[in-house]
Amino acid sequence: MDPAPDEYGVHVDATIYHNPKCSTSRKALEKLRDAGIEPTIVKYLDQPYTRDQLTRLIADAGLTVREAARKRESLYKELDLASLPEDKLLTEMVAHPILVERPFVVTDKGTRLARPVDTLDEIL
Repeated sequence: MDPAPDEYGVHVDATIYHNPKCSTSRKALEKLRDAGIEPTIVKYLDQPYTRDQLTRLIADAGLTVREAARKRESLYKELDLASLPEDKLLTEMVAHPILVERPFVVTDKGTRLARPVDTLDEIL
């Protein structure tokens, strides 16, 4: 499927790393569709990130590994991840993708962690 054109008639290609159980992720998907974009949807809990992929998403979004970690997730506390250095935290995030904040959205204009959803405006 061809990507949707943006306001200038340029086609926009997008990918959302989506968790359908997350309201923020659902809102981000809705915002993309409201903008006329039908993104590639990657359900990252079913298709987990590779280490390289997650490293690239975090870096491209301008975040640190710790900023991309879902600290409210009970597993974060259970595994005592607050005390780990970032490289070990990244290893745990790859092993347990539920620990990754969501959703990451990638377009031709950049990558953002769509929290809040309005950050998508920067890459649409």
